[in-house]
Amino acid sequence: MYAEDKILIGCNENTDVFLLPKLANRHGLIAGATGTGKTVTLKVMAESFSDLGVPVFLADMKGDISGLAKVGSDNDFITNNRQKYGLDEKGFNFKQYPVEFWDLFGQKGLPIRVTLSEMGPVLLAKILNLSEAQSGVLNIVFRVADEHSLPIIDLKDLKSMINYVVENKGQFESEYGAIADKSANTILRSLIALEDQGGNDFFGEPALELNDFMQLDDNGKGVINILDAQKLSLSPEIYSTFLLWMLSTLFETLPEVGDMDKPKFVFFFDEAHLLFDDMTPEFGKKIEQIVRLIRSKGVGLYFISQSPADIPDDILAQLGNRVQHALHAYTPKDQKAVKVAAETFRANPDFDTAEVISNLGIGQALVSTLDEKGVPSVVEQVDIVPPQSHIGAIEDELRAQLIDISTLKGKYAQTIDRESAYEKLLTKIDENPNIESEVAPEVLEEVKVQAPPEPVEEEPEPAPQPGAADVLGGILGTVLGGQTQASGKRTKKSSTQRMVEKAATQAANTAAREVTKGIMRGLFGQMK
Repeated sequence: MYAEDKILIGCNENTDVFLLPKLANRHGLIAGATGTGKTVTLKVMAESFSDLGVPVFLADMKGDISGLAKVGSDNDFITNNRQKYGLDEKGFNFKQYPVEFWDLFGQKGLPIRVTLSEMGPVLLAKILNLSEAQSGVLNIVFRVADEHSLPIIDLKDLKSMINYVVENKGQFESEYGAIADKSANTILRSLIALEDQGGNDFFGEPALELNDFMQLDDNGKGVINILDAQKLSLSPEIYSTFLLWMLSTLFETLPEVGDMDKPKFVFFFDEAHLLFDDMTPEFGKKIEQIVRLIRSKGVGLYFISQSPADIPDDILAQLGNRVQHALHAYTPKDQKAVKVAAETFRANPDFDTAEVISNLGIGQALVSTLDEKGVPSVVEQVDIVPPQSHIGAIEDELRAQLIDISTLKGKYAQTIDRESAYEKLLTKIDENPNIESEVAPEVLEEVKVQAPPEPVEEEPEPAPQPGAADVLGGILGTVLGGQTQASGKRTKKSSTQRMVEKAATQAANTAAREVTKGIMRGLFGQMK
């Protein structure tokens, strides 16, 4: 609940606990056992940021976050808190919020797609749980695709590229190192499993533009972007890696803004333990770097998990705004988690923090936020204020109506399948039937089945000689857009011509990648 330039989180008989908007980008944590009220806290904070004019992204793991789109109503619990703490005088008012529904599978929201080129080999290797050797082969495949203008958009592109690189490894191993058939076969098998999890729906175009998450409605409220994650939660690798891609892309592309009166964007990362489970030290350092630096770009990150122990210490230390719901201490492991949670707070002399954590009721929490000087406040036990929107899921009919009237529906609803690596390898086969000896049989069989009717060949017109601006534009167009100019009939070139063209192409590709690799890959997808 947003009032008097502050976000009201909770109340007790002696005080109200607020989150200061100008310190909201110092990140935060919402923790607690299942069923203790984390979802209500998440909704209250999302509502407040929206009222403040800050766009929000969050995941709906159980379907009940969708209630943000519907006007709330009274019940005994809400009535009691409104009267007890005088919430109506503090700005409480039942209402609905502007939402945009998203779904990686396109069933309960606008489809979200990401190209494999944007995801990059490092994050893709995380989804596929590849070994170091297998990741090395995948990295080579992406490098070859970049340098030969073969955009990897979707899974069929990647499978075609893997087969192409393996069957022509004699051409590539001298420059990139060994390309093991066994590693390539493992990657191909993993891609089949990824397809079964919905990979064909997720990887493709039109690719998501994160600026579309940063919208305000006509009244100046921040749009709340809700990712339906009920089905996605069954594929935790895709879920965590997609959110990690979002973080790295935001970090890489947003400009520095310094200190602001309020965040530019707030990102809630639910089930945060999925991000950190089996995390390598390399990933840990990169995530810590993002969390530390992304606040200077106006982004606030809020991790949601059962216990602070789920979050690595280097990252936990940067989460200045804390909301801790109940944790049960039934086992020695639980007792240790309670102790860790208690130690993350600035102690209140009026009570034992660890004891209170074990005895909090539903909707109650221990809260500590940053004060005007950026110092954590003494922890307070409070009742979390109730949400002003509907508690629970909305009807399927209402969800469908809201999706149908979305201004972004025309942009994302339909899949686009432009020319990319798969089609370009097909063209190579059409132009040179002898290439069958160079391409894996699996690729040939697939492309032959899907090959379009052979077009009537027309005599190509003489191509004009490009100027310097045309050359630069073609290079950048190839790297940024994955586009190449159509070529005429192939002619035999001298060895000198081939050497010059190869050197020029390599130099142009290297320069263009240096300019664009941060945009295309984000922090985690950079090639080495």
